[in-house]
Amino acid sequence: MAHRILIVDDEGHIREVIRVALKKAGMDVIEARDGEEALSRFAADRPDLIVLDIGMPEFDGLDVCREVRKTSDVPILFLSARDEEIDRILGLEIGGDDYVTKPFSPRELVARVNVILRRLAPRNGEAKAGPAALSQGGLLIDPEQHLASFAGAPLKLTAIEFGILRAFLTRPTSVFNREQLMRAAYQLNIQVSDRTIDSHIRNIRAKLAAQNCENVIETIHGVGFKLGRCETEA
Repeated sequence: MAHRILIVDDEGHIREVIRVALKKAGMDVIEARDGEEALSRFAADRPDLIVLDIGMPEFDGLDVCREVRKTSDVPILFLSARDEEIDRILGLEIGGDDYVTKPFSPRELVARVNVILRRLAPRNGEAKAGPAALSQGGLLIDPEQHLASFAGAPLKLTAIEFGILRAFLTRPTSVFNREQLMRAAYQLNIQVSDRTIDSHIRNIRAKLAAQNCENVIETIHGVGFKLGRCETEA
């Protein structure tokens, strides 16, 4: 079954470029011209992924993301005409999975969409033999079902956050630099900034801190990151 993608952008020609590229890649496309229409289409059509412009008038993409995240962990790929670091970090920290700056290559956008959807394939695909669950301390992830929990409580992770934690849990004693984490999380040869990885790490820490775990990922200064004890703080 083809993936259903919701494109949200107030510029018609941008929607057209994305629509043509995604349809050529075999995906079904739904469109919205503003934030309010986006929420309406999201509720009615339940897309597998949202391509969401940040810079729309009135109800912008960040507002849409906040509303969607109240009820759903559907993947969100942000679009923006601005390449300012604060926009990228804010977009990722409120629940975005990735970020593409305008003007963009339609081929790269499709590649990024495919990376995110591939992360969801074990959860949505047919049942089959897959990797065993991975755990450390109270943290557990099931790669086959794309589920994560801490101390028995479910964790709502984006596809990229899930990929980063899976990399750590696969090699729990290893130190990863940012390039290694990029490859583990994005798989394809896609370039993202160090700050983007830092934002995902910050997001993971915040979600675990909400479960009283302050030691999920350790920073090894000058090198990178490694998995922590993943235990509840006394």
